[in-house]
Amino acid sequence: MNKNQKTKTMIVGAIIGALAGTVSAYLLINRAETENTEAKLSAGEGIQVGLGLLGLMRLIAGMGKE
Repeated sequence: MNKNQKTKTMIVGAIIGALAGTVSAYLLINRAETENTEAKLSAGEGIQVGLGLLGLMRLIAGMGKE
């Protein structure tokens, strides 16, 4: 993979990550407004999100094999 492809891949990944983070924040705020509570994650929810992200990264890293 040449340097140009690496740069493009990093930029696309950053954009996708930023969009996913924005959508996640919107959903968290929307849930809080619906329930009339503060927008926050519990420790258990934070762990679930972290494990989900690790699983997603593992899935992406394994793409293209075989």
